[in-house]
Amino acid sequence: MNADQGLFVPLILGIIEGLTEFLPVSSTAHILLAGHFLGFNSPGRVFEVLIQFGAILAILVVYFQRLLGIAKDAIARKPGALRFILGVILASFPAAIAGVLLHDFIKTVIYETPVVFCVSLIVGGIILLYVDQLKLTPKYTDIYNYPPLLCLYIGLFQMLALIPGVSRSGSTIVGALLLGTDKRSAAEFTFFIAMPIMGGAFLYDLYKSREFITAELGAAVIIGFAAAFVTAFFVVRYLLDFISKNGFAVFAYWRIFVGAIGLWGILLFG
Repeated sequence: MNADQGLFVPLILGIIEGLTEFLPVSSTAHILLAGHFLGFNSPGRVFEVLIQFGAILAILVVYFQRLLGIAKDAIARKPGALRFILGVILASFPAAIAGVLLHDFIKTVIYETPVVFCVSLIVGGIILLYVDQLKLTPKYTDIYNYPPLLCLYIGLFQMLALIPGVSRSGSTIVGALLLGTDKRSAAEFTFFIAMPIMGGAFLYDLYKSREFITAELGAAVIIGFAAAFVTAFFVVRYLLDFISKNGFAVFAYWRIFVGAIGLWGILLFG
C-alpha cells in the first residue's frame, strides 16, 4: 500500500466494492482493476478482503427481519424454512470447497493477471446479455420453494465466480435463469447465498492474511469498510425493483464496457 495516497484511494475502492458486490458485474474485478490503475496494492490483498465485510454487514441489516423470521420458523421446525436453509447450504457448499482448495493459486496467480479480469468481464457480459434476452418461462418464482437440487446446481454455477471478472451474483443469476427461475427471485437468492459464502471467505482470508494487517492498513480498511457498507446498503434496498423492471442488460453492457476499457488501459499503460 502506498502511504502517499492517503485515504482517498481506499475511500474510492470502498465505494466501488459497495456498488458492485451484489450487481452481476464482479466487484473483485472492479476493485483489482481500479487498484491496478491507481497504483494501490495491499499486502496479501488483505484490504480487498476486509472491506467486503462492509457489504456483508449491509445485507445483514437490510434482511435482518427476514432472517429473524426464518430462524424462528426453523426453530419451530416449519418445513419451508428448513428446506430454504438446506438450499442455501447446498448452494454455498461447492464454491466454499473449491475456494479453500484453490485459494493460494487464485490469490497469487489469477489476482495478479489483470487481463483475465477484463476478458472475464467481456465474456460474462455477452453471456448475461444473451440469457437476459431469452424468452424463458420460469418454473420457480419464490426462493422459499426452490428445490434442494436446484439450489445445488446454482451453487455449481457459483464456483465459476472464483475467477475474478466472472461475478458471483452474475454466475448464480445466469445459472438460476437457465434452470427455470424468474429474474427477481434469482437476484434475491444470490443475496441469501452471499451471506455464508462471503462470510466464510472473509474469515478464511482474514486468517490466511493475518500477518499482513498493520495499523496503517487498519485506517484504510476502516474507511473502505464504511464506504462499502453505505453504498451496498442502498444497492441491496433498491436492486430487486430495478431488476424486475429493467432486467440485466444494463449490467451486461457495463461489464463489456469496463472490460474493454481495462484491456485498452493494460495494453497502453501496462
